[in-house]
Amino acid sequence: MRSKQSGFTLVEIAIVLVIIGLLLGGVLKGQELINSAKIKNLVNDMNGVSTAVYAYQDRFKSLPGDDPNAATRWASAAGVTFPAAAATLGDTKVTGAFDSATAGVESVAFWDELRLAGFLGGATGQTVAQPTNAVGGIMGVQSDVGIQTVGVTAGHPGLAVCTTNLLGRVAEALDNQLDDGKPNAGAVKAWVQGAVGTTTLVQASNTPTITATSATATTYVDDGNTMYTVCKKIN
Repeated sequence: MRSKQSGFTLVEIAIVLVIIGLLLGGVLKGQELINSAKIKNLVNDMNGVSTAVYAYQDRFKSLPGDDPNAATRWASAAGVTFPAAAATLGDTKVTGAFDSATAGVESVAFWDELRLAGFLGGATGQTVAQPTNAVGGIMGVQSDVGIQTVGVTAGHPGLAVCTTNLLGRVAEALDNQLDDGKPNAGAVKAWVQGAVGTTTLVQASNTPTITATSATATTYVDDGNTMYTVCKKIN
């Protein structure tokens, strides 16, 4: 007598495939929602910094970090290192790199002064005062970011807020929401995080500092690896 072989019917296989499809769709949709939430967070943070800067200027008639009266105004602030009185204070520029970790540099004091004024939340007197963004990078400010040595051929004249560690799809979506989606034009510009003056990614060392020899990216590359630093002009 031949034994009867058991197996799946076409209906059962179809049901399994439908379930797998639903699960995959749910995972992909969930990832899309997570990315959308991160982008919204990045947009709100950058716009929030711009609003805080305008409010500080309206109240104190100076840029935070560049305010020559900040040390006197908040003389009792524990642990805060204000920039030393020098020619750069009050010159309407926030000197220092946006990712500087040196206490007393204007781009670091910027965050303490906004927090002391009540325009931003967070603890004051930190060695590294820049806030962390939604993707694990930092957010910082810098004047004349990416300006070439001769002429304004790239970058932002004036003050800009920068955010780091953005993958291509996130950087492009952020640029589209804030500006024109072009990394080398408009009020939002982007640089590939890597060695200064190159487009080589140095993700392990995480060195996003932009200097006068760093060229803006020409396109956003969504390869799941290349990271960008995106800067939005404030004034």
